[in-house]
Amino acid sequence: MSLSDVGAGSADDGSAGFGSAGDGSAGDGTRLNREPDRPLRLAPTPWRPLLGVLALYAAVLTLLSARYGYHRDELYFLAAGRRLAWGYVDQPPLTPLLARASTTLFGDSLVGLRVCATLAAAATVLVVALVARELGGGRGAQLLAAALTAVGAQALAVGHMVSTATFDLLVWVGVSLLVLRVLRTGDGRWWLAVGAAVGIGVQNKYLVVLLAAVLLAAIGWAGPRGVLRSRWFVGGCLVAGALAAPNVVWQAAHDWPQFTVARGISEDDGAENRALLVPQQLIYLAPLFVPVWLVGWRRLWRAAEVRWARAFAVAYPLLCAVVLTAGGKGYYTVPLLVVLLAAGCEPTVRWARGGRARTRRALLAGAVGLSAVLNAVITLPVLPPSALAVPMALDPEQGEQLGWPELADAARDGWLRIPRPSATGPSCSPATTARRAPWNGTDPPADCPPRTRAT
Repeated sequence: MSLSDVGAGSADDGSAGFGSAGDGSAGDGTRLNREPDRPLRLAPTPWRPLLGVLALYAAVLTLLSARYGYHRDELYFLAAGRRLAWGYVDQPPLTPLLARASTTLFGDSLVGLRVCATLAAAATVLVVALVARELGGGRGAQLLAAALTAVGAQALAVGHMVSTATFDLLVWVGVSLLVLRVLRTGDGRWWLAVGAAVGIGVQNKYLVVLLAAVLLAAIGWAGPRGVLRSRWFVGGCLVAGALAAPNVVWQAAHDWPQFTVARGISEDDGAENRALLVPQQLIYLAPLFVPVWLVGWRRLWRAAEVRWARAFAVAYPLLCAVVLTAGGKGYYTVPLLVVLLAAGCEPTVRWARGGRARTRRALLAGAVGLSAVLNAVITLPVLPPSALAVPMALDPEQGEQLGWPELADAARDGWLRIPRPSATGPSCSPATTARRAPWNGTDPPADCPPRTRAT
């Protein structure tokens, strides 16, 4: 029996049974009709080993957090966090707010700043394990989902430092978990939680609106459409709108600068982004994990046990099509790829327990271990700076954590050499402006323009 055969297993293959969410609704649409012979029951969560995985993951990120230096975007978030507003030219306010909160609570240092990123990354791993559980995964599948996510390239890269993508990944998998709960149980009250997550997510990165759009379109096409007729769905939309409103008002008051930023990304990098989209889907988690998420997609599309979640099998390719058309960045699709990965963990565990179990388990463990090592070298500061040529070819963000103190010192020395009568006007470097705030603990001079950058 092959791994792909396992992915198409029926409801009688030993996994937990699930309710079948049809299109019918009861009364006000709060709960959908379900087949009585398919009880809703989930496997217990293996909290002790799962918390061990989270602790190890957080410990590794913390130990490496000060290995290089601040990323250029982190300097921007620190500067923006000292000037809190309901919005900025190129982003909503949540990431600067979290950067400020983290340095206030844990110290104005690189390690203190990155505590919030580490916590968000650990929470992401936990939520993915719960996604696997929601999709019928047993204890082994939940642990495997946590492990694969933790050593995946994208989770390591964004978990190592503060970025909008760090919290966006958590928001996307959180929204996905809540939507899966709606689809599995038919309980429309979960739409309020979905709306709250989307509304908070908008305050971090506008991409979560794209997730909501593709999921709604996928549910409308693949079902169960009854969940969209619930009054709770309307309530969830109102909650999302209310939480997102302050930033939307800010954008409107400033002539919608985010549209200019998005247009610039598409015009400058659109062709390259389109060319790299497919290969990036193969490497953003790990090349050796591709069979797992492919089986996960096949399972969501074909297996009777999770036919209520088929919308997610539709949502991922739909999202890829939208990103490809818009010329967006390849990592925009990764959160839904992680959901497919979680869906593939239960059949992967069953495969590993099949014939020649010792060999199969060794192959699975080897794939996880090898991927962990390769992804760590590419995304984490484990190599000396002089040996970054190869990792930077795959992840240029590594190099963005080096050289900022030297650049600031050179800019300062050059500024001081300018004769006093000429040293006027807004002639200091934006990069130096962002650099001075975290290192000197002071605001930049008033004549220095603020630094902005699309993220």
